[in-house]
Amino acid sequence: MKLGEIKNTVESLSGVGPAAAKQFARLGIFTIADILQVYPRDYEDRTRKVSLCEFALYPKVHTICKVTAHEWFGYGAMRNLKIEITDGTAKAWLIAFNRPFLQKSLPEGSIISVTGKFDIRYNQIQSSTFEAERIAAEGDLADYKNTPVPDSTVLPVYPLTEGLSQKNYRKAVAQAVKQYAMAVDDELPEKTIKDRGLLKKSQAIYKIHLPATLKDAEEARKTLIYEELYNFEYKMALRALNHRGKLPEEDISTALDNNAAAFFSTPDSIESIKENFIKSLSPLQKDLYNRLTFELTSDQMKVITEMNRDIDQSAGDRNSILNDPDKLTGHPFSMQRLLQGDVGSGKTLTAFFVCVRVINYGGQCAFLAPTELLARQHAENAASLLEPLGIKVAFLTGNLKAKNRNSLLQALKEGQINLVIGTHALFSKNVEYKNLHLAVIDEQHRFGVAQRESIVDKGRISSGTKTHTPDLLMMSATPIPQTLALTVFGDLDISVIKTMPQGRKAVKTYLTVMGHEKNVYEEVRKELKMGHQAYFVYPRINEEEGQELDNSGSQDSGLKSAAEMYKFLSEKVYPEYKAALIHGKIEDTEQKEILDDFKNGKIQILIATTVVEVGVDVANASCIVIEHADRFGLAELHQLRGRVGRSSIQSYCFLIYGKNISQDGIQRMKALHESTDGFKIAEEDLKLRGPGQVTGTIQSGYLTLGIADLNRDKEILKIARYDALSNIRAEL
Repeated sequence: MKLGEIKNTVESLSGVGPAAAKQFARLGIFTIADILQVYPRDYEDRTRKVSLCEFALYPKVHTICKVTAHEWFGYGAMRNLKIEITDGTAKAWLIAFNRPFLQKSLPEGSIISVTGKFDIRYNQIQSSTFEAERIAAEGDLADYKNTPVPDSTVLPVYPLTEGLSQKNYRKAVAQAVKQYAMAVDDELPEKTIKDRGLLKKSQAIYKIHLPATLKDAEEARKTLIYEELYNFEYKMALRALNHRGKLPEEDISTALDNNAAAFFSTPDSIESIKENFIKSLSPLQKDLYNRLTFELTSDQMKVITEMNRDIDQSAGDRNSILNDPDKLTGHPFSMQRLLQGDVGSGKTLTAFFVCVRVINYGGQCAFLAPTELLARQHAENAASLLEPLGIKVAFLTGNLKAKNRNSLLQALKEGQINLVIGTHALFSKNVEYKNLHLAVIDEQHRFGVAQRESIVDKGRISSGTKTHTPDLLMMSATPIPQTLALTVFGDLDISVIKTMPQGRKAVKTYLTVMGHEKNVYEEVRKELKMGHQAYFVYPRINEEEGQELDNSGSQDSGLKSAAEMYKFLSEKVYPEYKAALIHGKIEDTEQKEILDDFKNGKIQILIATTVVEVGVDVANASCIVIEHADRFGLAELHQLRGRVGRSSIQSYCFLIYGKNISQDGIQRMKALHESTDGFKIAEEDLKLRGPGQVTGTIQSGYLTLGIADLNRDKEILKIARYDALSNIRAEL
């Protein structure tokens, strides 16, 4: 049977009564399967002696000693035993708090085994956390010099709860292993186990819990990590096959690891990329391309060409379901793709090209953004680019007045609107589409799985046993680490835009500790004098009462706020320039007016909260100052930095951090200072925060890993993914 199918309760184990069962339950352990799948978090290697003189070199001493003296300290109920010991290399003391019985069990002159963590206290080598056992009533220490220390093995270390000791936990696990592990079936294909040099599942369970050596434990961990990642990738691949009719595209780096010779090829030239791109364009796409006053990057062209092929295949399968479903064999195909690209790389324009392709087929498109600010910007850009082509663009948010909303919803239902751009209102119950073919989700990490499904459900069609899902394009301006992309988004095709528009210069990032803000303000003044504009960003809107700014704009305690700093900067630092304040509590119409004035150059300085993180694109802005930068996440700082550097102007980012910055804060500042590459920053973010926080709690519902670690085990992940896809292809 499979390990997860062993449903016997832990109480079926000898020595595990109701009280112990409750203790295990607090750890989420109820069955034999549970206890065998909670793997050790560490190991204690007792296979070699560690003498007292080596106490500082190893986590624990493990040796044979002679008890040379007993002493007592404290009075009354606070009286405790102190045992002097030596192993011939050094003298030490065991501090036996609340263990007076050791006076009899470890008498003076006896030979004992000792295992414990020792350090220097009161100029003595001492341990208060130790295990000791008498092996001889008395004797000469020299006689035991070559005697192995009892219990010389590798002991697993498990997570504990109140009342549950390592000894009792290990005893229960050992019983479970010996009674059930040998009957556990393999969950990996036999050929894969052999080809990858893995253990059988029963061997892995035995060695992970009862290893004879650390090498045994490591071998078992490797097998179980691989199995977990393989099963995850296998399920994600089947999910992809079910909802879009094909397996995910092979990841080149994975393929190189497994069959390098087959994947070495000459990169396409820019000329051939452009030629293929032009050939792939539909009539409306050609009209859009001819309207551009600049050239697309090679990555944009490649991604559009890729997605055009997807849209063509999807449109064909959708048409078959509507007209002749019996002729459609296999799973109907729909595009399911994640488009990654750094801030300012041109993802939105790429998405517009895909929308135009769908509209050429007579379909409707919904473009979902997380904030009204960003949705409005997309709608304005789409109207400017697409309406001259005869494409009807609409803007829909929850704040739209009833009269205009009702007429818009009716037009959407009748198919008079080709592209609707908006916020969560796009998947509201009363919103109906005539023929929704494509859903585009910008800043996809701001939306949960259920929300994405809600918009896709608006365009799902069925005929008999065949169902077609609308095409889905998710976009992320915060690049996702490769390991996360292959797990959380393992059922999607992934496209990447790395090349930036021609003429862009990397933003120069400078770090400044609080107290030296005046230097930063003067650097910004130089840019303002050149006719450029600047952002100042703060972590909150208002100050707490009773806190005042001095003439340098600094405070003795608390955080600076956008409201107070607006007053300080506009009146005391830059009175000669026009400044404005913007934050999330300002009405949408006023926000729009402020941003329009900033874009048009009527405002030179914009003081804000993180409301400007997305949806603000001002080419003339060359400076962004982020105060209390150590209070922001790494991805958030990278997004904010992306507000500048959106033209050929050399731009600057100033990160001002607190004097009491944490170690993680230092790493974030260092990462931003050293790189503008969002993909490198994403990897660092994964290291600092872990996969759960990077993906978000809702989205990471896909990610239920136990023994595997995405950052540590990225190479195993690639191999497991390659094997899972290869095995499914062989089965089809």
